[in-house]
Amino acid sequence: MGLAGLGLLLVISSAWARERPRWVASGGQLRPSVVLVACDSLDGRLTFSPGNQTVDLPFINFMKRYGTVFLNAYTNSPICCPSRAAMWSGLFTHLTESWNNFKGLDPDHVTWMDLMEKHGYRTQKFGKLDYTSGHHSVSNRVEAWTRDVEFLLRQEGRPMVNLTGDKTHVRVMEADWQNTDKAVNWIKEEAVNLTQPFVLYLGLNLPHPYPSPYTGENFGSSTFLTSPYWLEKVTYEAIKIPKWPSLSEMHPVDYYSSYTKNCTGEFTKEEVRNIRAFYYAMCAETDAMLGEVISALKDAGLLENTIVIFTADHGELAMEHRQFYKMSMYEGSSHVPLLVMGPGVKEQQQVPHVVSLVDIYPTMLDIARIPVPRNLSGHSLMPLLRGKAEDESSLGESRPSWVLSEFHGCNVNASTYMLRTGTWKYVAYSDGRSVLPQLFDLSEDPDELTNVAMKFPVIVHSLDKTLRSIVNYPKVSSSVQDYNKRQFMSWKQSLGQNYSNVIANLRWHQDWLKEPKKYENAIDKWL
Repeated sequence: MGLAGLGLLLVISSAWARERPRWVASGGQLRPSVVLVACDSLDGRLTFSPGNQTVDLPFINFMKRYGTVFLNAYTNSPICCPSRAAMWSGLFTHLTESWNNFKGLDPDHVTWMDLMEKHGYRTQKFGKLDYTSGHHSVSNRVEAWTRDVEFLLRQEGRPMVNLTGDKTHVRVMEADWQNTDKAVNWIKEEAVNLTQPFVLYLGLNLPHPYPSPYTGENFGSSTFLTSPYWLEKVTYEAIKIPKWPSLSEMHPVDYYSSYTKNCTGEFTKEEVRNIRAFYYAMCAETDAMLGEVISALKDAGLLENTIVIFTADHGELAMEHRQFYKMSMYEGSSHVPLLVMGPGVKEQQQVPHVVSLVDIYPTMLDIARIPVPRNLSGHSLMPLLRGKAEDESSLGESRPSWVLSEFHGCNVNASTYMLRTGTWKYVAYSDGRSVLPQLFDLSEDPDELTNVAMKFPVIVHSLDKTLRSIVNYPKVSSSVQDYNKRQFMSWKQSLGQNYSNVIANLRWHQDWLKEPKKYENAIDKWL
């Protein structure tokens, strides 16, 4: 496997320092190749201080040293398929109508990779894609469709940890390693011989939690699994135990999320610390796969002419706010890593501007010198990557001072909209009236423990006005409610007499089977 270690890092570092990117090729300017490594569920705050003190991530640090890290990068929807639909389309979630993990892009939607291939790039994809419709479990889609029903059911297994193997066990997430191997082999055997630029995508499932078989149909994923090899990369003393409000003090949407995620029970500090430690260890394994790709590019002599991008579809709460998983606008869930290195990218730069995953699409086209369509929700990151971050005027008026994220899927009982601008994070729900909004000042309250919406009504009014100018969110929320009901009715009719048995044995079966008639009646009332 040739796992990259400290020695290999030093070799790559010295070579990178010696071999500056060659901008000019025969016949004119050379278009760089691009490698995008996108993992699943990596908290972006781990890529800079103080979050990076909890776990050793040498290749993320390598990218920071020889490239740019974005300090405020966000998902456009904190769940797998809708987030990836935004990244591959360059469009906000309410425009793609990717409402849940079952509803993504149409298979024929034109992605940035399609356009790059059309304009002369050799393209290759390995690993997790998950941006088109029709995937994920029946439970996942039914839980999303029925979120407006007046019942409360645990939909996930209780979060837990599982230690496997010994201190020599490196390849824990074997499927991801196999896809990494495919990407590495493609670089060494195919890319090295190309006479055209290439774009390579590697999608990793880590550090997403692993399935928990006892949870039933297609399993929930509430197990944080790693080996002693990776756990040694974690600094236990640096792990922060998050503060939790009492259940009665929680925002109603947070309580629903915490309950459906099976997190309202008692957890000891040791349990919470272990969940977080195992999660960080899974991030370390992810970092090593990124390292394999960087090492392969160096070995093939391609690194100096390749732009490398590392990001994730969303973060992981890891027991912050009494939740695991994502599906939340809190930083652990919505803040994603975004690091870029390569020709034309400023080194050792930290960009404070708010950016989001819809910016990937126009950035890819900008790199490839392809005209960027005007209808995109995102904006090219290239001006920031070139070092224009300190010169606001050079960015022009096109890049907004805000980012938008929205969520319409399972484990949350109201459509949710987040506007992040300046030091503020504003979160609105549903129709803007039936559920109280949240407002956090991230400069004073980075852990988002105090909702100051009642304290600053003028700011709430101003931010809500801005949000409504971007998206008519009461109308979108209503459309999602109609969609959910239509989809559920169609699914119910397709099952015929099997309906009662099937719905009782989804992931919520442990609660449902206690009072099946009660829950069926609640759905009938909703319909």
